[in-house]
Amino acid sequence: MRVMAPPITAQRLAKERGVSIRSIYRDIELLRLAGARIDGERGYGYRLIEDYALPPQTFDRMEIEAIAVGLGEVRQMGDPDLAQAAEAVLAKVAATLPDDREQQLMHSISHVYRPDGRYGPHPHLNAIRRACWEEETIEIAYRDQAGTDSQRAIQPLAIMYTDHALTVLAWSGLREDFRMFRVERISEVKRSGRSFRPRRAALLRDYLARLSEK
Repeated sequence: MRVMAPPITAQRLAKERGVSIRSIYRDIELLRLAGARIDGERGYGYRLIEDYALPPQTFDRMEIEAIAVGLGEVRQMGDPDLAQAAEAVLAKVAATLPDDREQQLMHSISHVYRPDGRYGPHPHLNAIRRACWEEETIEIAYRDQAGTDSQRAIQPLAIMYTDHALTVLAWSGLREDFRMFRVERISEVKRSGRSFRPRRAALLRDYLARLSEK
């Protein structure tokens, strides 16, 4: 007969993860929305019930360190939406690990520290992401390096996180060629309703191949 583990309080989870209790409550709700069966409630404690939606994961210690570094880097980039997503991913991964591996993840030896986020929030970043996901042409107001303003119709392929800038890789309708657009120089984004599906994967592959040749 299997003995169920006692419930774990949100206070204990928050202390072990070094986050607020409010973050724990939010992560639990995200896990439940993802299909995890989590028994319990606030003030009582929580228990993860085995569920096929979240099969047990097996990672070795180096893989766990890689997860910790990768998610830590995302949380430190300065993009609040990605940072929140990284917290949710960490909670989901931790929930599928055996107890010893979960402790290794929560107390990994690898950490990322940046006193200032590499990228700040941008009012149009989510609209650009959505256009990439949905493979929709967008119209942008853009100021180039010389300070010249223009209106562009672009097919956004990917968002590139480099050391110093956040850049949109795109196919430019004006140039009929691949172009990079610095996100901080984009002052307006409008949806066009024009789909370029299913060209994105092939265009991105060709663009990345061109970049690798330089």
